[in-house]
Amino acid sequence: MTSTDTHDQAEDSGPDGYAAARLRLLPEKARSGPPRRSALAGLTDEWLAGLFAAGAPGARGISLVAVGGYGRAELSPRSDLDLLLLHDGSAPQAVSALADRLWYPVWDLGLALDHSVRTPAEARRTAGEDLKVQLGLLDARHVAGDLGLTTALRTTVLADWRNQAPKRLPALRELCEERAERQGELQYLLEPDLKEARGGLRDVTALRAVAASWLADAPREGLAEARGRLLDVRDALHLSTGRATDRLALQEQDQVAAELGLLDADALLRQVYEAARVIAYAGDVTWREVGRVLRSRSVRPRLRAMLGGGKPAPERSPLAEGVVEQDGEVVLARAARPDRDSVLPLRAAAAAAQAGLPLSLHAVRRMAAGARALPSPWPAEARQQLLTLLGSGRPTVDVWEALEAEGLISLLLPDWDRVRCRPQRNAVHLWTVDRHLIETAVRASAFTRRVSRPDLLLIAALLHDIGKGWPGDHSVAGEVIARDVAARIGFDAGDVTVIATLVRHHLLLVETATRRDLDDPATVRAVAEAVGSQSTLELLHALTEADALATGPAAWSSWRASLVADLVKRVSAVLAGQAPPDPEAAAPTAQHERLALEAVATGASVLSLRAQTEPPAEPSDDPEPLGVELIVAVPDQPGVLPAVAGVLAMHRLTVRTAELRALDLPDGVDGSVLLLDWRVAAEFGSLPQAVRLRADLVRALDGSLDISGRLAERDAAYPRRRGVVAPPPRVTVAPAASRHATVIEVRAQDAPGLLFRIGRALEDAGVRVRSAHASTLGANAVDAFYVTGPEGLPLPGEEAVAVARKLEEMLRA
Repeated sequence: MTSTDTHDQAEDSGPDGYAAARLRLLPEKARSGPPRRSALAGLTDEWLAGLFAAGAPGARGISLVAVGGYGRAELSPRSDLDLLLLHDGSAPQAVSALADRLWYPVWDLGLALDHSVRTPAEARRTAGEDLKVQLGLLDARHVAGDLGLTTALRTTVLADWRNQAPKRLPALRELCEERAERQGELQYLLEPDLKEARGGLRDVTALRAVAASWLADAPREGLAEARGRLLDVRDALHLSTGRATDRLALQEQDQVAAELGLLDADALLRQVYEAARVIAYAGDVTWREVGRVLRSRSVRPRLRAMLGGGKPAPERSPLAEGVVEQDGEVVLARAARPDRDSVLPLRAAAAAAQAGLPLSLHAVRRMAAGARALPSPWPAEARQQLLTLLGSGRPTVDVWEALEAEGLISLLLPDWDRVRCRPQRNAVHLWTVDRHLIETAVRASAFTRRVSRPDLLLIAALLHDIGKGWPGDHSVAGEVIARDVAARIGFDAGDVTVIATLVRHHLLLVETATRRDLDDPATVRAVAEAVGSQSTLELLHALTEADALATGPAAWSSWRASLVADLVKRVSAVLAGQAPPDPEAAAPTAQHERLALEAVATGASVLSLRAQTEPPAEPSDDPEPLGVELIVAVPDQPGVLPAVAGVLAMHRLTVRTAELRALDLPDGVDGSVLLLDWRVAAEFGSLPQAVRLRADLVRALDGSLDISGRLAERDAAYPRRRGVVAPPPRVTVAPAASRHATVIEVRAQDAPGLLFRIGRALEDAGVRVRSAHASTLGANAVDAFYVTGPEGLPLPGEEAVAVARKLEEMLRA
């Protein structure tokens, strides 16, 4: 058979045969995971080797090399092929023709291809200039052709890498840090990039490169399993989407979970987070070791010269009993006995956090190997060391993660396993449940000077969401768990009750302040009864702020801080024995009365728009202003709430709080006036002029301004991007929330004009809105409306439920 016949046979059978074999291989469940990736790489090798042989039969001085992921034989269903055509430079035209015979069949099959054609000298020079190219060549693997050429390149590239490691590894670390800054942390993202995010597959490649340098090595326990798990998820992602993607989008997670045989998307994310956490921790340890080795290499020659040779003994500085500092890490003293000292892990962790130093991997593993469960209740020292660890601020995070990586946290706090790596499917939350709890403790550590019992604050911060690992209301479940944990840690019965109360009501202040009428005595009394004492209120105030700050930027602002501070002040007065003021007896301010009289005299709406300038109750780095106070006085008439809300939506103003009430006029003045005292803020740009707002409001009230049409036109002109389908809205009646009105709560996806639509629906239902309290958390609107019947009394139970049901149906339409 001639060489032409061989080529024709490969062309006829190769691509089609390879494509058919791929199609048979990929759906095989029996060979999923590493076996399928290896089989796919082997199949691809065989096909490419056939193409190579047909294009260059008996060729010398030329070889086909797989690099990168293909070089590691880690081919996912939609992975691209990283190929290097290596040649000795003796026959450039033949090499060019061979490249065409290799690349075009790959492209014809629709496979992504990353290719290059180089001599060994060119490959070596390019690797020296481009770190990413050098990393790819570290995984070079021979596919076809001159084996000696490939082997020589591998030997040269590895030697260069080891010789240049002191300069190249810092550059690699910087590359990893830049990528982490850009892509975020895989272990916390709701839509993570399995490859690029910190703790992803790129980081595993970097750790392999560090090991190849012989300067340091990553902790290997669990690393291969974590890498394999991420590769399995990527395989399933490629198969379920049919695309070459590394981003695990929300809408695809259920499909991927089913492909892997997992219960649901949460189980999938939890597996991804667990793997990412192992990889990220291994990276932290490895890069710390690289830094230590490089520092040692730079210092040791000078020391040897000064001391006349010999190796200086490392300095060891005592930090606590059985704990010392050595070479920038916290290690165990030589006399430490983890098997006999059950408090040692907490003592070492507290010492490390207080010193702002990392815990040595060897020390943590030694403690984990010999650790014993603490007795119940804990010894006083153990409790104090835990509090010291939690109160150490930002260093607590890294120390806690080191303990958790080796299973010590699960030994100390068995309930922790239920929240470990648990995702929070809410865009407001930045962290998984367990990381959020630690972040809350970090935030709370800054408030320990504000409270009389900082120990209770720190423990409540650590436990406030511990119930999220159980079914039902996490605050209710968390109260039960917190009682058990606090007693086990060694707090007395009174302190256990306070901690349980803080966990049970950790959302009480912020939800009440943003969703309830603080002028209603029932609101303040209900909070006072739940809290019970001034000292608990003080702790709850600090916990509320720490929890919100630890959630994310959308959960706390100077506006929310001011509302919570106002509520705390009112509750404190009630706990001190003062009765809350009766809102019906509250006299209008001079400004309110002036605007009301002007509205009566003119028979039209009067509007005042002014910046709110008072500072928040507590110092804050949040640059957000408190907003702008909008006061509108309108002769009493139907449709005021939807009219004002609609005009504000047209002008792109966000409503933060909204109060609407009838105003008593001075004796001798006929008429009735509705007063709206709202806090608003511009979505973007500057505030509109008050004159324009008033003009549009007049037109809205007399029916000449089609608000619905204007909002619909704007929505049509700026269509929303396709995103995750929002959960349906929910409307409920809050039981016994007020003696003066019925409280209807609305939870829905935030959107321009939402308050207008709600106001119009309530008007259509024939109810009167006494006040409204709008709150937005990320993409979620949580609004409360105090409504009465036409006679000014709360709605009967069945009527209230009917109004809520109609409102929910309108929002779902």
